[in-house]
Amino acid sequence: MPTITKSIIEYDKRNLSDKVLLKLYYNMLRPRLIEEKMLILLRQGKISKWFSGIGQEAISVGVTMALKPSEYILPMHRNLGVFTTREIPLHRLFCQWQGKSSGFTKGRDRSFHFGTQEYNIVGMISHLGPQLGVADGIALANLLKNKEEVTAVFTGEGGTSEGDFHEALNVASVWQLPVIFCIENNGYGLSTPTNEQYFCKHLADRGKGYGIESFIIDGNNIIETYSKVKKLAESIRKRPRPILIEFKTFRRRGHEEASGTKYVPQELMEEWEAKDPIENFRSYLFSKKILSAEIDDKYVAEIKADIDASLESAYAESEIIPSETNELNDIYKSFDYKGCKPGPEVKELRLVDAISEGLKQSMEKHDDLVIMGQDIAEYGGVFKITEGFVEQFGKDRVRNTPICESAIVEAGMGLSIAGMKAVVEMQFSDFVTSGFNPIVNYLAKSHYRWEQQADVVVRMPCGAGVAAGPFHSQTNEAWFTKTPGLKVVYPAFPYDAKGLLANAINDPNPVLFFEHKALYRSIRQDVPTDYYTLPFGKAALLKEGEAVTIITYGSGVHWALETLENNSNISADLLDLRTLQPLDKEAILNSVKKTGKAIILQEDSMFGGIASDISAMLMEECFEYLDAPVKRVASMETPIPFAPQLEQQYLAKGKFESALKELLNY
Repeated sequence: MPTITKSIIEYDKRNLSDKVLLKLYYNMLRPRLIEEKMLILLRQGKISKWFSGIGQEAISVGVTMALKPSEYILPMHRNLGVFTTREIPLHRLFCQWQGKSSGFTKGRDRSFHFGTQEYNIVGMISHLGPQLGVADGIALANLLKNKEEVTAVFTGEGGTSEGDFHEALNVASVWQLPVIFCIENNGYGLSTPTNEQYFCKHLADRGKGYGIESFIIDGNNIIETYSKVKKLAESIRKRPRPILIEFKTFRRRGHEEASGTKYVPQELMEEWEAKDPIENFRSYLFSKKILSAEIDDKYVAEIKADIDASLESAYAESEIIPSETNELNDIYKSFDYKGCKPGPEVKELRLVDAISEGLKQSMEKHDDLVIMGQDIAEYGGVFKITEGFVEQFGKDRVRNTPICESAIVEAGMGLSIAGMKAVVEMQFSDFVTSGFNPIVNYLAKSHYRWEQQADVVVRMPCGAGVAAGPFHSQTNEAWFTKTPGLKVVYPAFPYDAKGLLANAINDPNPVLFFEHKALYRSIRQDVPTDYYTLPFGKAALLKEGEAVTIITYGSGVHWALETLENNSNISADLLDLRTLQPLDKEAILNSVKKTGKAIILQEDSMFGGIASDISAMLMEECFEYLDAPVKRVASMETPIPFAPQLEQQYLAKGKFESALKELLNY
């Protein structure tokens, strides 16, 4: 390393012991030496990519040392110092970067895109923003458990332009969550300079808009970083609240190594190289006779020996042998379904009442279950499903949320990471678009990536037939049946809704639970009063016949029943799928093999819907049993109109009977 004779960073030792100061130095030196080795390996083609944090070590190390080992940190891809300060064995880190099985993602993700409960670290995803809301959820769990712990989450100055940043700060402020939001302002988002990222003077100023205390810290000053964060963390533990810190630093290498730094003025680069956090601190420690050449050489030798030995063992580890079984088995966390049967007492309930009762009984069963959504507390939700819940369970567990679907889904994920359960209500399923990213990229992929369950149920009031127009009427299940890692449930009857919802909440995997608004108050059924569960992946055979198999779900079930009642001469198997992921493939195939004809009815528009996948499956696996082409019936390829006569024309209901008769006459 180059020698700096005098530090240009002013340090204030304060009351820190020499032992702590040396530990701060050692913990910065360690990621720097690892990085230097990684850059050599990158040039040799032995690793595929590298995101360098050279020059930013003081932030990662200072924040991590300021927190307790039990407190969660959510770092970014330049925060190697978080991982090394938490003492993750280098062998495991190197295996992670090489895609070996001793890493944290079994070769399924790279670099720092992983988490580990063992070290209370939750890694990033490439979309950057979602981890901010996840930190809110972890902090909420700490608050509810009275743990007096802090959660720290990192983002860059570029990430503060994302909506997730603003949603997460707003939620943390409204709920007074014990989160430290750490912005590493390192000058550039890839090649975009800060003056093209934001217009305010300091990013810390954004805290004012959310009523959050904010601070600016010299991110290259390890003493200032460690001391200030330690003091703030101690304060937050006593008086929970969010705090925003902007760390001023610089990214001295490319966004990733292949990007280079040609867009950075040379004089700016030289200015920040002179502010190197390690070299300046090293010079300071030498000047105070805290660090000697002997100790420094010992540190370097010790770290390099660990690097070399760990690399050797990582290289020696066998390559992962691909296995379809292993890949498919890790999409979901294993869930041993143990059915809970109800007692004999029943009462007539509407669909909306059955969902409410099932949700309430699950709240009674699971003390760690939190419900979150817009207007769900005192107001009881727009459909009154949670009416009276606040009086029984309190506002800690029945939480009104700001209008920020993304942050609330992310908070549900954070609750799951912290060992709790969450039910998130979308006021209308259409609004899930505002929370789409964390559902399909965070909840759906977490177990596959690093074996982290996403114990979150997203309730989805959906469907047309109530003259609600294009933004309150979609039945958008196909967006999620397409995404591996999600389970999709779509009941048509009160009995099914109550039992399936209870099972969805028990299941540690993310579940999209669709509830058709037009059925809420129009469908009644005798439902057991006790708590009970129904398994996923089991279709219900509502009618038995010989001529045709009708496959449907949701409102389509009732359209099919009405059609069969009006045509008593039609002999049909009527399958209510109930769950779309997992799908009861066996029931579908067995029925179609028996009848020889199949018609699939869905409320969603045709192209890309689940009917298309079921049709393809039947053509591939039942072709020799079919006496006619598989028929699909769906709604028009338009958005859902408002006027009743237009909505009626749009819906598949009016097309089903003629399509069914056409198939029977084939």
